[in-house]
Amino acid sequence: MIELYKGGAYYTAGKLVPEESPQAAGLQKEEARKKTMAYGILKAHNTSGNMENLKIRFDAMASHDITYVGIIQTARASGLERFPLPYVLTNCHNSLCAVGGTINEDDHVFGLSAAKKYGGIFVPPHQAVIHQYMREMMSGCGRMILGSDSHTRYGALGTMAIGEGGGELVKQLLQKTYDIACPPVVAVYLTGKPQPGVGPMDVALAIVGAVFKNGYVKNKVMEFIGDGIQNLNVEYRNGIDVMTTETTCLSSIWSTDTQVRDWLALHGREEAYQELNPQEGAYYDGVVYVDLSTIKPMIALPFHPSNAYEIDTLNANLEDILAQVEKDGAKSLDNPAITFSLRDKIHNNRLLVDQGVIAGCAGGTYDNLCDAADILNGHSIGVDEFALSVYPSSQPVFLQLVENGSIAKLMAAGATVRTAFCGPCFGAGDVPANGGLSIRHSTRNFPNREGSKPGNGQIASVALMDARSIAATALNHGVLTPATDLDCTFTKPAYYFHKEVYDNRVYDGWNQPHEELPLKFGPNIADWPAMSPLTQHLVLDVAAFITDPVTTTDELIPSGETSSYRSNPLKLAEFTLSRKAPDYVGNAKASYAFEQKRLAGENPYNANDPQCPMHWIQKIPGFEGIDQMSVGTGSLVYAVKPGDGSAREQAASCQKVLGGWANIAKEYATKRYRSNLINWGMLPFLLSQEPSFQKGDWVFIPNVRQAVSEKWETIPAYAINRQGEIQPMELTLGSLTDDEREIILAGCLINYNRDHK
Repeated sequence: MIELYKGGAYYTAGKLVPEESPQAAGLQKEEARKKTMAYGILKAHNTSGNMENLKIRFDAMASHDITYVGIIQTARASGLERFPLPYVLTNCHNSLCAVGGTINEDDHVFGLSAAKKYGGIFVPPHQAVIHQYMREMMSGCGRMILGSDSHTRYGALGTMAIGEGGGELVKQLLQKTYDIACPPVVAVYLTGKPQPGVGPMDVALAIVGAVFKNGYVKNKVMEFIGDGIQNLNVEYRNGIDVMTTETTCLSSIWSTDTQVRDWLALHGREEAYQELNPQEGAYYDGVVYVDLSTIKPMIALPFHPSNAYEIDTLNANLEDILAQVEKDGAKSLDNPAITFSLRDKIHNNRLLVDQGVIAGCAGGTYDNLCDAADILNGHSIGVDEFALSVYPSSQPVFLQLVENGSIAKLMAAGATVRTAFCGPCFGAGDVPANGGLSIRHSTRNFPNREGSKPGNGQIASVALMDARSIAATALNHGVLTPATDLDCTFTKPAYYFHKEVYDNRVYDGWNQPHEELPLKFGPNIADWPAMSPLTQHLVLDVAAFITDPVTTTDELIPSGETSSYRSNPLKLAEFTLSRKAPDYVGNAKASYAFEQKRLAGENPYNANDPQCPMHWIQKIPGFEGIDQMSVGTGSLVYAVKPGDGSAREQAASCQKVLGGWANIAKEYATKRYRSNLINWGMLPFLLSQEPSFQKGDWVFIPNVRQAVSEKWETIPAYAINRQGEIQPMELTLGSLTDDEREIILAGCLINYNRDHK
């Protein structure tokens, strides 16, 4: 059972008291807000002196090999001299090195050279996925960690961690701050004990299913409390915690206890422990009440982790549920050339899946793989189409699984075992066959997240499940089976951390920069192109018009093999919106050609041509004699709710290097995507009404520079179609800090930093 409180609640004597109840009478809400764990940690890291508007300095940072090159290149262009805080560079996303010849390993060589030059920590490929290393080596109670991966979550270890786009990490490298209004805090009250066979992904999917669509925790901190926490070991807590990203919350934090102390001590860091609990009388802005004993094995069907069902419910209603998923999925794919089908997987009234994967920061943890091995011990996954692969989350975990015999059990059953790698989570490993359905204990199941290419006539899909039920399904040769259907004894072997694995391979140069050493550049590593400041006026071509309820960052810039080109901004930009709006790149380039002429000192407009926007702009009262050279030209993307998913800044930067100036949306799915737009000098416009423009129309925004500078509440704009029909409208920008306004005015974070040296 999961219950969402309609209002807030106070925490007293270990229980929650709804704010509308008589027991809460007379309590002071504003003072009580200061008693949460989250508030205390934020206050300790805030440098503004104002707890309403925070300026946060983090204790450590982390990036992987899809993001760290761009971050270091941006910081380098802005004057970086050394890393001012521990910065971990991991290599867990492009470690297959399968696309583009040498470019992936060239980036790894660049990363090691940067760690040496600037004083960082470099974790080579196959050693650990980013979040497992940060758990093992960098977490600590009361700390804050910033990562350029959306699943940066270490709350179960007492660490408030936030996943953001690369621009926010650049700011920390330049000793600037992470600026945000003090977030609301929602209690996640856990009680009871999970049934045998119910794993952390089951709990996580139940929570995501309850809170995502209604935005209950969006941009808030989820604070886990309650007597049920003691019934979960630390690995289990980590498995729930990492999936909080899929709720669109800002961060998470958990009460800590002796189990956390022992876990940190096991990893040689007992000094990083402190007991964390909310103070008596703490106030929460909402409550997610979870009775763990009622949670059953879950499955999140395509194409979102919130599309969650109990496996028993799905098995009892296969035809009806899968028919609806097919209908919704077809809308999401929006590709008439693709036939998305799941009901063809029904055989003898059971769902037969093609593949299982247990991997990454969510699935590849020690307990998950030990339990999966116990389920499969002495059995076979079969010799038909179903296949199972497992990826331990780090080499220390892998080594201990070898020593306790779990790897032998898995391999003997027919599973293949790989080194630490995030690829199955974003489409760079274990890509299913066309039409295939893969069940995965990973973090996401967005469209094409498994690596298929709809543009090539391919479609496959992923359903998220817990490792235990994946193993149970493997035991039945691909027939969907909840782990609670089995009678299995889980051996729960003790864990020993092999720190020597890292000692013998990880480069730890924190606080030991060698500034005289050169960076090592491969031929694909390119500098960011020059970006111009915001002009006085803008006229933008609507290069993409997306009406889906939510647009993911994977749709804005695909993951998978395209990410191999991440170190070359112009090459990567060729893939922008390629799976959602294949003509976007051509449209954006055509618009940008006008701006390039303007920057070269030529007037790009032929005001006598009805196919030129300036022809119609000059017919708007007050703009008859407009200075045409003061009008910037480029493109915009309209989407209802863009930015769910990854923190990868390329979702915004690729639009920018193609001449993008703005997004227009009804709302932004995540703070991190909106921040990415701002850091690349793009305007994050909001439009409350239905748009009066379509794809191919122009949007004229006069006096936009003045509007940003002077903090106009509304910004007048005009939609102009190719027939010359002009419709006025009003845009807003939402809340912007003074620094964010300056970044937009400068044209991007690089320009801003260069101007403020």
